[in-house]
Amino acid sequence: MANKLLVAYGSKYGATREIAERIGLVLKDAGLAVTVASAADVDSVSAYDAVVLGSGVYAGQWRKEAAALLQGQESALAARPVWLFSSGPTSQGDPATLTSGWLIPDGLKPVAERIKPRDITIFHGALNKSKLNLIEKLMMKMMKAPYGDFRDWAAISAWAQSIAAAVQSA
Repeated sequence: MANKLLVAYGSKYGATREIAERIGLVLKDAGLAVTVASAADVDSVSAYDAVVLGSGVYAGQWRKEAAALLQGQESALAARPVWLFSSGPTSQGDPATLTSGWLIPDGLKPVAERIKPRDITIFHGALNKSKLNLIEKLMMKMMKAPYGDFRDWAAISAWAQSIAAAVQSA
């Protein structure tokens, strides 16, 4: 049984960090030893038996710290159970449908395919206008992205519970 899990994330304004913290809490509640950390603070995944890695999506890309962890730790990640998530769509409806089935940036797909994650998913995100700079506000206006918190905490918790079940049955 994997007993040390890492939940690492890339987050610009904190919404994805909060998703990672919720995943970590569900895993801890299931009796697992969990570390939740910014991907920027993770030098190696070798001390962990399983890894959950996620990132907020900005202009179709993962945050650089999350992408760097995925790419830089590819061999180590391929040797353990891994789950990947993205967060981003800020509107109603199924997040995978809203992104036309997109779950991870195209540039990271080859790495993900080599790692062979147990699951890749996408969650709704949150967009707080007061935290954005002028360029970001203009981009959101052009994209007609609605502001607000669209995160589905029940879906996030259910996904984390499925990870806990998989780890406990291993």
